[in-house]
Amino acid sequence: MQHEFGIHMKGGVITERDPDFTTIRIRAPAGILTVEQLRGIAKIAKRYGTGVVHCTTRQTVEIPHVNPAVLKRLAQQLEKNGTPVGSEKDEVVNIISCPGTERCQYANIDTISLAKKIDEKLFGKVMPVKMRIGLSGCPNACTSPMLNEIGIIGRIKPIRTPGLCTGCGFCVYYCKENAIKIRNGISELNEEKCVQCGMCVKSCFFNLLKSAHIHYLITVGGRRGRHPKIGRELMTVETEDQVLFAIEKIIDWVYRRAWSGRLLSEQLDELHFGKFREEILKQVPEAGAAGPVKS
Repeated sequence: MQHEFGIHMKGGVITERDPDFTTIRIRAPAGILTVEQLRGIAKIAKRYGTGVVHCTTRQTVEIPHVNPAVLKRLAQQLEKNGTPVGSEKDEVVNIISCPGTERCQYANIDTISLAKKIDEKLFGKVMPVKMRIGLSGCPNACTSPMLNEIGIIGRIKPIRTPGLCTGCGFCVYYCKENAIKIRNGISELNEEKCVQCGMCVKSCFFNLLKSAHIHYLITVGGRRGRHPKIGRELMTVETEDQVLFAIEKIIDWVYRRAWSGRLLSEQLDELHFGKFREEILKQVPEAGAAGPVKS
């Protein structure tokens, strides 16, 4: 969903402090690049830039100090390399993701696959405000999803097999929230403290802790910057299709209602976030209403 106008106006073309040069940001969903693509970027950066690249906070790569006169040729080379010009302005920018279940022992969801699906549907869509989307496989939140306009976090709700707990204390030791205690020889969970990270399930030596269901928490309206703000919890859903549906609804809602010149986090109340939340919960019957984000 890239822009239809000229290369000089694309969001991934960033004017530098010295206006005679531009920085080119590359599209790299979830920060995944093949070695062949990396070699191609290196050749392009050497030919059209100064032979250096910059790895950004949004898991992509920038080629700095590019002469605007070569932008068209550079963009063609990047497209051929499978790493086209990216996005940075008021649009859906590079989707970021932790390694997820592909590699991380703490992850509860396949973040990389989901990030690529979101990218395919929404990357580069022109918006009234910049839309950053971050995915984390668990509540450790390594990618700070709740500090993005849209955040997605994989969670597990633990359940205990009645009558079989040995009281070994492994789950107590591994719980970082102090949400579990051993009482009368069995483990007890304080659900108010539990962040549903799933560590207790993974740590149970006797496999007596199970996951009631793996699900996705979706947050809206977070931001980084000089005044960071945690996003508001929108809903929990149980499938990737439901996540994609919810995100498309959020993007459509923001596209139709938000004002330019202000961050999304600054206008959620004016956009009637609560009403939108009620409407989308009705459209996804299996979805769960989420409460306030824990600090």
